[in-house]
Formats: sequence, structure tokens, C-alpha cells
Amino acid sequence: MGRGLPILLLPLALLAAQAQAEGGEKTEEVKIEVLHLPEVCSPKSKKGDLLNAHYDGFLASNGSKFYCSRTQNEGHPKWFVLGVGQVIKGLDIAMMNMCPGEKRKVVIPPSLAYGQQGYAQIKIPPNATLIFEIELYAVNKGPRSVEAFNQIDKDGDKKLSELEISQYLKEEFARDGKKRHPSVHNEILADIFKKNDHDGDGFISAKEYNVYQHDEL
Repeated sequence: MGRGLPILLLPLALLAAQAQAEGGEKTEEVKIEVLHLPEVCSPKSKKGDLLNAHYDGFLASNGSKFYCSRTQNEGHPKWFVLGVGQVIKGLDIAMMNMCPGEKRKVVIPPSLAYGQQGYAQIKIPPNATLIFEIELYAVNKGPRSVEAFNQIDKDGDKKLSELEISQYLKEEFARDGKKRHPSVHNEILADIFKKNDHDGDGFISAKEYNVYQHDEL
């Protein structure tokens, strides 16, 4: 897994969704316990936001840890876009309406994780209920909302160049003032183009980039 990207990325999320579909499991709810809430809780995370967080994953059955973000990527927190399938469904749900500095403990049922299939590579057995302890550091306007698309599209041509997206990321990182490894910027940029430039023309059109199909550009 490339540095700067969470272990539970899109391929694993799709695997979990496939397992749920094949197994016909009933969708259950994510249980959320707020461990710490800052006095100033703003902004709150929403679909399409770019989040920066650390999280540890445990098996509910025996408490064993199967993942720790602090031991990956030289200890840098993970970046991902919320609500678009870059993490398992349960985490997308569990991290909605969080604010920077908030800590949560969440319990995710198998139907919102890896279902009947499990995931052997990170030692998640079939039908496993998962527990995550999450600490959220930053909530930025994600590069996949309509509002952000229009901000990035400096020349108004309804397509995004690598230079436009790169500049946008630099500006967002500068706003929160946190120090990051230089590789984080390049890896996020490469990941955005890999997942969105479907026709390989070096640009991301509004249709390719907009995760909100009902929004107008």
C-alpha cells in the first residue's frame, strides 16, 4: 500500500460491498461512542470532505489489533475523502459529523465491513465485527465536491489539469498549518488522477470528478 494512503482503500471497500451483496446480509447500524469532543466543534465532517485522521482497528471477538495507522507511513495520519468509498462503509458512516480534535470509538458490524468473506491479508475472519478508535485531526473541503471543483477550475473550462489540482492541495494544506511529508501531496495527486481520469487525457472533466451526480456545475 502506498504511503500516505489508508489501508482500507477503495479495492477493499469494494470487496466488502461484494461480500455483503453475495451473502445477502441484513444491514446493521454502526455504534458510535464519543470519547472526546473539543469545546469548539467546527467544521463538522460531511460527504466529500478531505479528512486527516489516525485510527486503530480491533477484532470485537478477542480484542486483537489488526491495524494501526501510527505504525504506517512513518506515523503520518491518513488522508481520505469521506463518503465516496475510499474506506469501508462502516467508517464512512462512523466519521460523519466529526470535528477536528474529536475522538470516537465505533463498532462496525460485518455487513458494513467485510461480511461473510472477511479479509485474510489483514487477518479479518468471516463475519467479523470490527472496533475502531479514531482521532480526527483536520476537516478540509474535499476535492470532489461541486464547490471545490469550481474553486479548482481557475480557467473555468469545466476540466481540471494536474497543475490546478496540485495548487488546490497546496492551498488546503497551508490553511491547516500542519507539517506533512512531501510525498503526501504527490501521492494524493496521483491517486486523484488514477481514480478519476477515466479517459486518460490528462484532465479530469466535471463528469469524471463529480461524485454528486445530482449536483449542477
